[in-house]
Amino acid sequence: MNFRSDNEAPVNEHIMKALIEANQGFEESYGYDKYSVQFKAQCQDLFQCWVEALPLTTGTAANSIAMALSCPPYGAIYCHEGAHINADECGAPEMFTSGAKLIPIAGNHGKIDIDVLRAKLAGSGVHGEHEVMPAVISLTQCTEAGTVYTLEELNAFKALKEEFGLALHMDGARFANALVSLGCSAAEMTWQSGIDMLSFGATKNGAMMAESLLVFNPKYKSQILRHRKRSGHLISKMRYVSSQLCAYLTDDLWLQLANDANQQALFFYENCEGQIEFIHPVDANEVFCRLPVKKIVQLKQQGFEFHVWPGSNDIIRLVFSHATQPQAVQRLIQSINEI
Repeated sequence: MNFRSDNEAPVNEHIMKALIEANQGFEESYGYDKYSVQFKAQCQDLFQCWVEALPLTTGTAANSIAMALSCPPYGAIYCHEGAHINADECGAPEMFTSGAKLIPIAGNHGKIDIDVLRAKLAGSGVHGEHEVMPAVISLTQCTEAGTVYTLEELNAFKALKEEFGLALHMDGARFANALVSLGCSAAEMTWQSGIDMLSFGATKNGAMMAESLLVFNPKYKSQILRHRKRSGHLISKMRYVSSQLCAYLTDDLWLQLANDANQQALFFYENCEGQIEFIHPVDANEVFCRLPVKKIVQLKQQGFEFHVWPGSNDIIRLVFSHATQPQAVQRLIQSINEI
């Protein structure tokens, strides 16, 4: 019973079928195939605006290419201290930008404290050319704590980026889960909230290996294709990535899958509230909770898989995926109550 990561979930059957169909016959290479063209059109329809869409295979590539497009080598990228680009990408954003500096910002429940960020930005420039130049704010939606920025919070960052003339990027590895949680449109959560670039994830939500970088602001599209090529992410048989993304968006499959995952997390929370300590609000499909170490050991002995969060021995992360079965969640709740 795997609650370790939605990365470990199987591929959704509709997406697997799309891959098989894309494998019939020949198709143009390097992103000129019909599926890549269709995906871009689907994105423009979904977001109701101009979009440059780059199918990719990893979120690290999407995030790092976005940084390269919007941040010079002498620039600063502001992100939460727990953000994936800061903690889990082995310096890729710095490498892709040829040396930009990541500035980690603290904040409760995985969210950047906007007052701390404002103070950092207001104090920049004191050392002139001796310091890096503010260039990008990167938000993670859902956050690494499983929480979701509200539209009001996003618009506050929009005002800040406009005040200081910055780019605003969103790491949307679990974008679908956040969108379902807020119940708003894709446009409202992105470009209408000032987002210039979105790392649009699908792998965690039913795809085999499909991510993309969506650019809403033409200002940041300069040489985007060469950035992808130079980074080693221009895939010759792009149709196998794009066909996944096309199926993902067709008939709102992506939202259905995300809703299934979120509902399983909510069911767990509602049935354990008051019995165990939850570390962060449960906004989407991730749950962080504190349990006695003895109980954690016994749960693992019973076959439950999850992460014990680094830096602690009594906090676990449970991730509910599109493939999580209700009976597995019920068994987990029962075991927690009985141990």
